[in-house]
Amino acid sequence: METLNGLKRTHYCGDLRESNIDEEVVLMGWVQKKRNLGGLVFVDLRDRSGICQIIFDTDVNAEAFAKAEKLGSEFVIAVKGKVAERSSKNPNLPTGDIEIFATELRILNKSETPPIYIKDDDNVSEELRLKYRYLDLRKPSMQKNLILRSKVASIVRNYLSQNNFCEIETPFLIKPTPEGARDYLVPSRVNEGKFYALPQSPQLFKQLLMVSGMDRYFQIVKCFRDEDLRADRQPEFTQIDCEMSFVEQEDVMEIMEKMVQTIFKEILNVEVSLPLPKMTYAEAMERYGSDKPDTRFGYELTNISDIVANCGFGVFANATKAGMSVRGINVEGKADDFTRKQITHLEDHAKTYRAKGLAWMKVGADREVTSPIAKFFTPEELTSILDRMNAKEGDLLLFVADKDTVVFDALGQVRLEVARRLDLLDNSTYKMLWVTEFPVFEEDEENGRFIAKHHPFTSPMDEDIDKLESGDKASLRAKAYDIVINGYEVGGGSVRIFNADVQQKMFKALGMTEEEANEKFGFLIDAFKYGTPPHAGIAFGLDRLIMILAGTTNIKDVIAFPKNQSAVCPMTNAPAPADDTQLQELSIRVALEEK
Repeated sequence: METLNGLKRTHYCGDLRESNIDEEVVLMGWVQKKRNLGGLVFVDLRDRSGICQIIFDTDVNAEAFAKAEKLGSEFVIAVKGKVAERSSKNPNLPTGDIEIFATELRILNKSETPPIYIKDDDNVSEELRLKYRYLDLRKPSMQKNLILRSKVASIVRNYLSQNNFCEIETPFLIKPTPEGARDYLVPSRVNEGKFYALPQSPQLFKQLLMVSGMDRYFQIVKCFRDEDLRADRQPEFTQIDCEMSFVEQEDVMEIMEKMVQTIFKEILNVEVSLPLPKMTYAEAMERYGSDKPDTRFGYELTNISDIVANCGFGVFANATKAGMSVRGINVEGKADDFTRKQITHLEDHAKTYRAKGLAWMKVGADREVTSPIAKFFTPEELTSILDRMNAKEGDLLLFVADKDTVVFDALGQVRLEVARRLDLLDNSTYKMLWVTEFPVFEEDEENGRFIAKHHPFTSPMDEDIDKLESGDKASLRAKAYDIVINGYEVGGGSVRIFNADVQQKMFKALGMTEEEANEKFGFLIDAFKYGTPPHAGIAFGLDRLIMILAGTTNIKDVIAFPKNQSAVCPMTNAPAPADDTQLQELSIRVALEEK
């Protein structure tokens, strides 16, 4: 193998244009493809910026030509040569108007045959891509995503710095707090038998920074949650974390939506019209069955509970009698697009979200209804259902009957699945909104108690604070807000409780004794005794935001080294057993159940 030995790269492969013709250049990169045409060897040389065609001509330099004949895929090379106008131009390549006639070639490193192709349409399994991630990252699309991520981070830092935010790092080794998702625990060697936790967010620290008088804080920070994974979740993820003092909800929303506007303009040249529309949590659930509604298409939910309360279809009637609801969506004009088998697939999809079934009706000419349940309704009831749902010929009506939480979840997901099947999710269109007035509490059905919807430091609406002690927890609304883009929650925040008495009431409402609250959050409670300003903040999911900007639906596509669905890194085989010596130093013994 050869070395650089003083040879300096003059250009990146993808940067050369007609304006560089007749220049002597030095390029370095990987061999994407080689074609040997006898007296000529053509090589596509690739680096981060793109591809450039190199020609090795035996009449120009016989030694370089002889070396070029030995090149293989993914060999690392350095080439010196002169830029010339390309005889057969390639309009699909940014460098397609030029080529390099090589005068010198150095083979810096050879490569074995890669286990995956270095091209975007390789059709390789995700597990194999993650196992050879360092090769997967050579693909143009993956490098484009990581460069995009870097640019967004730079825009965010510049924007927030220009708006008086101070970038401050907070600790990764913190105190375990059994709230929300599971913590990742880190044993302490020095403090035997005790554990740190990796932060699920810097929530407490950023509030303490407001107590400290820092006024405006941000950081782009890793956070950790030991939870079940899906396409847009990872055990370690990155937040754009922000907090502001002496502000109210509208102040935070205004400055943050301007940041989003700046990102979309600079990255995609997309104009975002401000202010963004706002929708209350209650309205979002009623209309879309989701607190992160995708508003790129219709098919909104309609409540027909009052119409079917006394109908002959027991599933609907019994649900309403039990205080539940019956809701439906109208897939307008698409009845013929769904066969009975396809509707069964939609029903199976609804069942994965706890629905017991999915009823349906197809509307024909003269509003004649075709449905296995049509016989259970009087003509007047059918007419009322069709009127309520604005149904006409060619429409497909889909219904779920259950308690509201199930109906919203199942029908909201069916709505999205229908849109996917009808190819209505246009990733080049961006629909953004704020969802506000979230509930303060949500019911934990497994444990039969109320827990914090966001976290226990979220302030109730002023008019609802007195209800903290009244027992009417389900009706409390929070000064909480999420920014939603195309059905993804991209950022979420709230006005924080800054009054020690109100914070104690919140802990009490969550079932914590004063001792328990002090054990878990005593340092924050103590800090509140010394003059805490009103403050509010927000955290953006950077990975999810980049995913949307990149036009992909898999968060792994925008993270350099992600985990798989089992929270395992196939490349490094993490997590792995610890060495016995390490465990002894930590005074830990691993007890595994015999299988």
